[in-house]
Amino acid sequence: MPRESTNLPEYWDTYKPHRGEGEQPAPEADVFAWTQYDGHGPGEEFLGAPRTALELGAAEGREAVHLARKGVDVVALDFSAAQVARARRWWGEEPNLTFVQAEAVDHLTHTEATYDAVFSIWGAIWFTDPEPLIPLIAERLNPGGVLAFSQAEPIEGFYGPQPMYGNGLSGRKLTLLRWSYSPQWWADLLKRHGFAEVDAQVLAAPNPEDVGTLIVRAHVPQ
Repeated sequence: MPRESTNLPEYWDTYKPHRGEGEQPAPEADVFAWTQYDGHGPGEEFLGAPRTALELGAAEGREAVHLARKGVDVVALDFSAAQVARARRWWGEEPNLTFVQAEAVDHLTHTEATYDAVFSIWGAIWFTDPEPLIPLIAERLNPGGVLAFSQAEPIEGFYGPQPMYGNGLSGRKLTLLRWSYSPQWWADLLKRHGFAEVDAQVLAAPNPEDVGTLIVRAHVPQ
């Protein structure tokens, strides 16, 4: 299985929201959601009380805006230039908020900025090899800082990088990799890279027969 993704930013250019043709209005930024089900799971309190935050894979930027409006200085990063351009059109006048177009590992390798929180909601942590990514995140967190992320629960027994066709089964091949692991695997990885207070679990869906959410939080020591 390949360890490097062939993810292309163009796959993400049309990701969220799909509400008709033409320029779309900005979505509401009145909720901070970690799961795929409305009103389910924790909100921004899952991050604690950061003063600064970095979102990896911000897409439309809704959660980043939500935090910024509460006074957090937020950098919202996305791989897609189209996503970043749209977010800037919608939210460019918001205080405390900066949108950056970059790949997560590259950005973390070259930035000197540090943060109280790094988070990803079904975002870049799902689509980036965690072996190089997690230690870079640890380096960019302030003492006591928190890493939190969510994504679809793994299929039991099918772990590691998983290829998929990003645009369905027709048209040009856009191959993506998603990295899917058990909660225990994530806990072990995070501890290996110096994280503590690790909470990694699958949050069951409101209907237990539906797909749950892998949700993880960990801190770097003070």
